[in-house]
Amino acid sequence: MLVVAMDINDKQLLEGCRRHERKAQEQLYRKYAGEMLRVCLAYEPDRDEAKDILQNAFLKVFRNIEAYTGEGALKAWIRRIITNTAIDAFRKKKKNTTLRIDDLGDISEPLVDSSDPLVCQDLLKEVEKLPDGARMVFNLYAIEGYNHKEIAERLNISEGTSKSQLSRARKLLNEQLMSVI
Repeated sequence: MLVVAMDINDKQLLEGCRRHERKAQEQLYRKYAGEMLRVCLAYEPDRDEAKDILQNAFLKVFRNIEAYTGEGALKAWIRRIITNTAIDAFRKKKKNTTLRIDDLGDISEPLVDSSDPLVCQDLLKEVEKLPDGARMVFNLYAIEGYNHKEIAERLNISEGTSKSQLSRARKLLNEQLMSVI
């Protein structure tokens, strides 16, 4: 078991949250809410909807804080809950719409130089503009590091649909970025 050293503040906040102390919960929320809202916005571009996802996810964090074993960073554990809550929200939304499939083939060359933070920020803005299915698969694959099998299981789609949506996302991002240049 890999135990990651927590900074003293995280350790104190964690213990306070486990004792259901509102002040500790508020401090933990304030510490991570901004960064986690950006994660939510990667999955749901509507800011109000993303804030709802964030609130629901932090409720889950506080309800399940005992489940955090100390294995891995607290921030990574919170991020996983945020991501799963965003996926759940997407699934609920998806029940009312159909996921479109564009079988576009694979695009394997990188879109941009990801070492430049300004380029990454611009890319994330363009990712927000993608259609729901393509955006979800792109985020799960390129940002969260899931493989197509895991994405298919999480989103209740086939692996082929996951691959197709990733390809579609890459193509659309390429087009969007070329129109900006």
